[in-house]
Amino acid sequence: MISGQWLVVSCQWAVARVQWLVISGQWPALQSIFEPLVSAPITDHCSLRYNQAMQVVAQHEPATSETSASGRELSVLVSGCGVYRADRSLFQITGRDRVRWLNGMVSNNVRDLTAGHGVYAFVLNPQGNIRGDLYVFNRGESLVAEIERGQSESLLQILRKYIIMDKVEIEDLGENILAIAGPKSGEVLASLGLSAELGSLQLFDVNWNGSTLTLVRGDNPSSPSYELWVPAEKGESVWNALLQAGAVEVHEETLETFRILSGIPKVGQDIRERTLPQETGQERALNFNKGCYIGQEIVERVRSRGAVHRTFVGFELEGTLPAAGTKVQSEGKDVGEITSVAAQPLKGRRLAVGYLRREFLIGAKPLTASGAQMKATTLPFLDLLKT
Repeated sequence: MISGQWLVVSCQWAVARVQWLVISGQWPALQSIFEPLVSAPITDHCSLRYNQAMQVVAQHEPATSETSASGRELSVLVSGCGVYRADRSLFQITGRDRVRWLNGMVSNNVRDLTAGHGVYAFVLNPQGNIRGDLYVFNRGESLVAEIERGQSESLLQILRKYIIMDKVEIEDLGENILAIAGPKSGEVLASLGLSAELGSLQLFDVNWNGSTLTLVRGDNPSSPSYELWVPAEKGESVWNALLQAGAVEVHEETLETFRILSGIPKVGQDIRERTLPQETGQERALNFNKGCYIGQEIVERVRSRGAVHRTFVGFELEGTLPAAGTKVQSEGKDVGEITSVAAQPLKGRRLAVGYLRREFLIGAKPLTASGAQMKATTLPFLDLLKT
């Protein structure tokens, strides 16, 4: 009896075997098993695998990062202009109490935010743990919260819970967010008449073919980045115009690798329910002069004591690649955890991010994770973000 282990079989042999079965008249009885292979192209990276559900599956193994689509897309973000549909939503916040209310809900300063500018912030619980993150922009007569779609339902539930006697209303704008990143982003936007001199998290309304779009400058210090807030009915036409202007579409795996290289933690992946703001290294999300907000007492206590026990760092690994969630050890003791792993090696290096006790960041003691040797480094991985 065959157990549930994976069996790897040469694709060339398998296809030749199927052809023989067809000629010999035995194909109909076995067609349901082998048919996926007949239409599969023969490549050096194709394999048959027998899984625990006792089903035969044709799987195409990814090529190396230098030759894969992901590797080519990453080079676009590093040296050209990439474009993607951001998985984020925009919510308009109106009402006379909107500024006071939201300033008491998030970790950054909304009260003194001038029109046309934004901030990045955390939403905390009373114990100072991160519940979510968002961007807040001042549009003059309203505020706009930009939230990752995977967080929006839970985060809005938390925020609405604290609208008691406040004159505040929250509405989904339903606009598309097209994101542009890379050193040639400005050139692509300029070719479409969409350029503007903007600082970090500054926004500006522009006219394009009779429609009003909002151009937003991103805050990633590692690479120039922008967003276009586009009415839903204009989303496809603006998308196609960006591609025709020279932007290259990039996909989820590439964006995840680029996030890791940039050292940006992701809520739900790197930021868990007990994570403290200062552990993430995202000081850009904090303002210590804004006054009271939920969780502020803990944030201030950590600041006054001068340190947290662990910090968000990068890892370079040698050996078998450990999975996210693997504990980092030194001399048999847990001293950290891997939270995200780059799917492909970059210039021959396997990379990950996670948390490490601060004393081991500069120490000489060896680090391991599930048998892999590793060393810690500060973020971002700047040498890999250069052309």
